[in-house]
Amino acid sequence: MRSYLSHLECTACGATYSADEPHRTCPACGKVLYARYDLPHLRQEVDRNAIAARRPDMWRYYEVMPVRHEEHIVSLGEGMTPLLHAKNLGKQLGCPRLYIKDESGNPTGSFKARGMAAAVSKAKELGLRKLTVPSAGNAAGAMAAYCAAGGMEAHVFMPSDAPKANQQECLDAGARLTLVEGLISDAGRLSRERAAKEGLFDVSTLQEPYRAEGKKTMGYELAEQLGWRTPDAIVYPTGGGTGIVGIWKAFQEMLALGWLDEVTTRMVAVQAEGCAPIVQAFLSGARHAEAFPNARTLAAGIRVPSAIGDYLILDAIRQSKGTALTVTDRELLGDVKAMASAEGVYPCPEGAATLAGLRKLLRQNAIDPEGVIVLMNTGTAYKYLDVLAG
Repeated sequence: MRSYLSHLECTACGATYSADEPHRTCPACGKVLYARYDLPHLRQEVDRNAIAARRPDMWRYYEVMPVRHEEHIVSLGEGMTPLLHAKNLGKQLGCPRLYIKDESGNPTGSFKARGMAAAVSKAKELGLRKLTVPSAGNAAGAMAAYCAAGGMEAHVFMPSDAPKANQQECLDAGARLTLVEGLISDAGRLSRERAAKEGLFDVSTLQEPYRAEGKKTMGYELAEQLGWRTPDAIVYPTGGGTGIVGIWKAFQEMLALGWLDEVTTRMVAVQAEGCAPIVQAFLSGARHAEAFPNARTLAAGIRVPSAIGDYLILDAIRQSKGTALTVTDRELLGDVKAMASAEGVYPCPEGAATLAGLRKLLRQNAIDPEGVIVLMNTGTAYKYLDVLAG
């Protein structure tokens, strides 16, 4: 295995930094850092067809992953999740090429396993042994699990109303759990304070460079599963936005590598009506999103009132000629059952929000029903049984 990792680059000011030292956000401007790779040499030396025979997890794309030495990889088998043809829902909606990318089978039950596998592995390689994260639930459970597997210390700060399953899995994995009265932004503040006092490394969403690298593998997988093409639309539940920007980053890398001839995808961000900072910014034409007041939704994973990567999310939507829209809690909860009863996929509320969003797009004639449409189910409903039963 060989990584072509080259350096870190600020997505705002363009400053560059070593990828062999710990970094969080850009020291110059405080914005998001991206891992960059020697793509010209990789293009010359690796054929995409070689990937088919590799290990069936996200590390099959190791050339564009940030860990330089294989012994530092902390893996629980994350990635290579199925892309399911949703034939029954497709018939109901008049969308014959509708698919669900089902992330619920990942370790710890969500797509967060991808990001944390990459972040924890790189932290281990850089000699970091004490990590902290604020989380609405699934990211915390994933970090706790990967830190346990890697022999590292995990500190978790979580809103007190986060799903009980997420709280319990953190405790059982040996994490030090602190419940916070308030939102994920309040948990983030406390996580940063504790990091400064106790020498912890904070791996908050897009506030370190490597969680996005794990999430981008969803984009590589989609392209590979579709015969090295991209779908016409990806409908994505959007909170902190690491997934949507990661997929878009993957598509741009594959274009540079010649692994894709073109990118045809429109990126669609779905948010809850009670917490929609990205939708508001998109509709107003703003470059950045304002913090959403009194954020509320039963879909804990997208209850993110302010995202540091707001400009990256908005860039992905606009560059792809996509859109952003809201759904209600009633709509997304109804579509948990609709997806489960039609396709046997039991989605988390965030994943069900994509189906609710697609219904809205179809009503508005804002999407081609004949196109290849992918709904991203980011996790399993089993983590949310207390919410769904209520």
